Amino acid sequence: MPELSVNSLMPVDAALTRLLDDARLRIAPETVALSQADARVLLRDVVAGCDVPPWDNSAMDGYAVDSRALHIDTSLMVSQRIPAGTAPGALVPGSAARIFTGAPMPDGADAVVMQENCRAEGDRVFVSKPVVPGENVRRQGADVPLGSVLLRAGHRLRPQDVGLLAATGQSSVLVGKRPRVALMATGDELIEPGQPLWPGQIYNSNAYMLAAMLRVLGIDPIDIGRVPDSLAETEAALRHTAQQVDCIITTGGVSAGEEDHVRAALQRCGRLTLWKLALKPGKPFAYGQIDNTVLFGLPGNPVSAFVTFLLLVRPALLAMMGATQCSLPERLERSGFSLPESGARQEYLRVCLQGSGGERYLQKLSDQSSGVLSSVSGADGLAVIPPFTAVEPGDQLRFLAFNDIV
Repeated sequence: MPELSVNSLMPVDAALTRLLDDARLRIAPETVALSQADARVLLRDVVAGCDVPPWDNSAMDGYAVDSRALHIDTSLMVSQRIPAGTAPGALVPGSAARIFTGAPMPDGADAVVMQENCRAEGDRVFVSKPVVPGENVRRQGADVPLGSVLLRAGHRLRPQDVGLLAATGQSSVLVGKRPRVALMATGDELIEPGQPLWPGQIYNSNAYMLAAMLRVLGIDPIDIGRVPDSLAETEAALRHTAQQVDCIITTGGVSAGEEDHVRAALQRCGRLTLWKLALKPGKPFAYGQIDNTVLFGLPGNPVSAFVTFLLLVRPALLAMMGATQCSLPERLERSGFSLPESGARQEYLRVCLQGSGGERYLQKLSDQSSGVLSSVSGADGLAVIPPFTAVEPGDQLRFLAFNDIV
């Protein structure tokens, strides 16, 4: 990836494309046990190694019968009892088999009469309602046929997917390695929560927020701690950390101020390939490499750090793990507010979704400052406002719902 001019202002979509292209070159395979596979990304298709269910079985507690020989109100001898987990014998002609949910169907039986439609008397049973072939029977392979593709390469495993793999006897899967990610906060003003707050100091909220967002992706971050506002110390920290991890995420120090040293340090020990986006909030986002380690330089303002992680870092990390679907889930919702024409940057407004059904609408939170983290916590998601766009009530807006993402 060629180094960019530091004066360029890149559109968000173009920046994301560059990040994803680079991230996909960094996919590394590993095989993990199924018990460790949640939130991992498959690197090859998974094919069912058996039928599910593996044999015809009963969907109800009742009596397995041959429906062709069944006559209503005729008593049948109960020839065997078939609980789940047992292998039945063949059905004795003219008899019924007491059977329980999930138990294998005996040969010669083609239906199950619900126990509510039967009357048991000693070793005989009376059937009070007709039954048709296949009634209350779950057929072999009806859920998953042997040899069918269960999940495709690039799919990120959810709990229900792990259950499906277990149901077909899969004990391990080939997945993309989780990148080793280091978090580094910059700023002399930062102190850790729990310590007394002195004049000029603020609590280090970004590190805790970003660590939580990484854990949602299944990544346990390595906390490098706070780096002072010093070019030499920032460069030394970056060089040292790059030898241990695949990815460094920094917060703060990427603007153009005299005390912002991350960008300059990166240019001294690596290369800067992307800086300044047509994005609000989050313009001073930086991306580059130190040897084979990538660096995401997030702004120090907490809302900007949150938004740039969501829009750019999260998709890139998913791509690095092998995911083919990395884009944020979004939907269209109606605006409940008006907005003058926006500027040259794409804006992401903190909004709440109000109303219900066809009367739902997005309401903009009043304070959109990039330092107001409470507005992120109080919002339902982000409304996307393209460059040079005015908004009127009723307009359809792209909406990124936090519940769908984090």
